[in-house]
Amino acid sequence: SPEKGAKAAAVFDALNDIILKIVNMIMYTAPLGVFALIAGMITDIAGSDGSALLPLFSALGWYMITVLAGLMILVFIIYPLLLSLLTPGKVRTFFRSVYPAQLLAFSTSSSAATLPLTMKCCEENLKISPSVSRFVLPVGATVNMDGTCLYQSVATIFIAQAFGISLDISTQLTIIFTATMASIGSAAVPGAGMIMLVLVLQSAGLPVQGISLILAVDRILDMFRTVVNITSDSVVATILDRKFGKTGV
Repeated sequence: SPEKGAKAAAVFDALNDIILKIVNMIMYTAPLGVFALIAGMITDIAGSDGSALLPLFSALGWYMITVLAGLMILVFIIYPLLLSLLTPGKVRTFFRSVYPAQLLAFSTSSSAATLPLTMKCCEENLKISPSVSRFVLPVGATVNMDGTCLYQSVATIFIAQAFGISLDISTQLTIIFTATMASIGSAAVPGAGMIMLVLVLQSAGLPVQGISLILAVDRILDMFRTVVNITSDSVVATILDRKFGKTGV
């Protein structure tokens, strides 16, 4: 009856309010928890020697620089080279066309949230066939994550070095393979790469708690690697449209 339905709806509304309040409480306390994790890990590595903190923070800075440098190489060297070799259009036109999607990806750190705008940029600005963009881009948002793959590989090697663990060639190849598979399985939402990093660390026999070392800078890197991910999707869509559709880049 309508009355029972209204009562059931009221119950679910109340449960929804409770869950939202719990989530808000967790979000407010999360920074404290992350700080405690980082402090504990720093203490484990540096001990009571305060002078050991400077090399640790310096290493974290170089870790960020390494990840960002790798992402920049993908965006400004690898992708333009692919576009120049496989499409007739201008690289500058491509980046001007996908810039709005890149900006949204940077602010949201989510390929899924950026997907509608990415499709709009590809179809309206790059003139990619909808039959190509509406198949390639949703699939790419899920499985084509170049930035996430690069980040997971570098993060794993950084954590190994932070713990003083040497990696042989076979272990490094295992890391690359597992990072590739983990990036394919990562959800197109903020922070998903960090969750899948656990699998990569376990495959290399490295301590999972090392993730706390990079938590402080992960949000910044997540923004940049999401830009790389959606740029890669757009590049693939442009190339495939050249092969199977009509492109006007």
